[in-house]
Amino acid sequence: MQLLLAAAAVLSLSLSLLLPSPTAAHNITRILEKDPDFSTFNHYLTVTQLAPEINRRETITVCAVDNAAMSDLLSKHLSLGAIKNVLSLHVLLDYFDAKKLHQITDGTALAATMFQATGSATGSAGFVNITDLKGGKVGFSPQDNGGDISATFVKSIDAIPYNISVIQISSILPSPEAEAPAPGPSQINITALMSKHGCKIFAETLLANPAEKTFEDNVESGLTVFCPGDDAMKAFSPKFKNLTAAGKQSLLEYHGIPIYQSIPGLKSSNGITNTLATDGASKFSFDVKNDGSDVTIFTKIVTAKIVNTLVDEQPLAIYQVNKVLMPEELFKGVLSPSPAPAPGPEADAESPKSSKKKHKSPPAPPEAPSDSPADAPDGDVADQSTNGAARFNGGGFVAVILSLGFAFLQL
Repeated sequence: MQLLLAAAAVLSLSLSLLLPSPTAAHNITRILEKDPDFSTFNHYLTVTQLAPEINRRETITVCAVDNAAMSDLLSKHLSLGAIKNVLSLHVLLDYFDAKKLHQITDGTALAATMFQATGSATGSAGFVNITDLKGGKVGFSPQDNGGDISATFVKSIDAIPYNISVIQISSILPSPEAEAPAPGPSQINITALMSKHGCKIFAETLLANPAEKTFEDNVESGLTVFCPGDDAMKAFSPKFKNLTAAGKQSLLEYHGIPIYQSIPGLKSSNGITNTLATDGASKFSFDVKNDGSDVTIFTKIVTAKIVNTLVDEQPLAIYQVNKVLMPEELFKGVLSPSPAPAPGPEADAESPKSSKKKHKSPPAPPEAPSDSPADAPDGDVADQSTNGAARFNGGGFVAVILSLGFAFLQL
């Protein structure tokens, strides 16, 4: 009898290991990157930092549009802040898959959106009407667009029941309030601020480069700057001089992201972050990671730490970092394997010896083809392989337990 009870316990444990976990975290970037038709929409979810907000939420519906519809939106030349508001109107704070869309009670439903949740929308501007039309069609219309049907349901892209549904709609939802430019911030001289607080060399370098206008143009819609301290810039000066003109501009723009992020915001949005240098095929992204109470920036070449806050007042944040951020797009040679044993990539990037070797051939210009902004980093691929191995080993472990269980039963 005791053997039977033990066998039953073993079998129960084995079956529990085989069952999937009750909840599965979703990643909107990975869902959309499977179809290149949504690459632009996916890219701007990342650039505006909506992607991490979507990933943190449960019970939502993302109404994605294809690249052609995104081109219509971009042709309006809206500020990045306005684009974020428009796209946040496409994130419904309720779950609507294809089946539920066609079974709406009384044929119509009013859904709150992420735009409404931000507090930026006034009145009912942040709500979207969903209407089950005749002929199997479903229409979508923002509340501040006169009630006219603006887009229709096209297809379901992916769904995790009652957690996240990703659907395609035919066009962008127009909203005068979402498209309105954000109020302009008080005039602030960002280079003067940096010069005054230990980042004088970076500020002077920025002033002498076209990148300075890129920074200024993004202050209104939201800007976060990671400025290297003077000591870091002095040590990096030989490498900077070796870059092409385009490379120098890209490196400077790499130190800014086109969105305001407080320290708590950076800590909660750990992951791949696009920068001011990100443009089309030029990835120029880095990873934001927590290191205890610190925030670190990982570029695959160096890991820098935020050591000081110069200003943190929406829509602008400027943080001092202890190293110059070096993108792999400009310093790929540092990652090349050496025939002789050598330190890791980060040590190579910072040693004078490896720097001299790298300067023998000019670094690749930023225009060189690379992965698209929505591509997952190599580290993610490695992680997936590791997890796959873990799942395989776990499966073998369960198989052994099951065999033991059956052996007990035979006894």
